Amino acid sequence: MTTDKSAKLIHIAETFLGKTASTLTAAERAALEKAVGRRTLARDPAAAFDDRLTFGQKLADGVAAFGGSWTFIAGFGIFLLLWTGLNIALMSRAFDPYPFIFLNLMLSMLAAIQAPVIMMSQNRQAAKDREVSAHDYEVNLKAEIEIMALHEKLDQMRNAEMHELIEKQQQQIELLTKLVEGHLKTAESK
Repeated sequence: MTTDKSAKLIHIAETFLGKTASTLTAAERAALEKAVGRRTLARDPAAAFDDRLTFGQKLADGVAAFGGSWTFIAGFGIFLLLWTGLNIALMSRAFDPYPFIFLNLMLSMLAAIQAPVIMMSQNRQAAKDREVSAHDYEVNLKAEIEIMALHEKLDQMRNAEMHELIEKQQQQIELLTKLVEGHLKTAESK
C-alpha cells in the first residue's frame, strides 16, 4: 500500500471508526482498504465455502438433506409398515417376530450413524453462516464508510460554497458602500 493510501486509511479509521490503524480488526481493515482503493467487496461467500467442501462433507450434507426430507420419512414409514406387516403375516416363520428386536437394532444403528452425520452437516452450516455473516459485516462496514465519506465531501462542498458566497457578499457590500459613499460625496458637493 502506498503511503498516500496508508495515510488515507489512517484518516478514515480515525475519522469514521474512532480507532487507530493498529487497533482495527481484520474485517475492518479489509473494508477500509477496499473503500480506500475503490474496489468492490461483494462476493458470494456461500459459493466459495461450498467449493472448499471435501467429498465426505458433501456426502454428509446429502445424507442430512435426504434424512430430513419428507421423501425419507414417507419411504421409511412404508419400510416399517412392510417389515411389521410381513412379520405379522408370516407369524410362525417370521424372520423378526414381535417385539421386532432385529428392527430395533437396525433402527438404533441407523440413528447412531445418522445423528453424527446430521450434526457434522449442521456444524458446517453454522460455519458457513458465520462466514456469510462476517462478509455481510465487511460489506455493511464498507458501505457505511463510503456513505460517511460522501457526507464529508458534501459538507466540504457546502462549506466551500458558503465561504464563496460570503466572500461575494462581502465584495458586494464593499461595492455598495463605495457607491453610497460616492453618492454622498456628490450630493454634498452640490
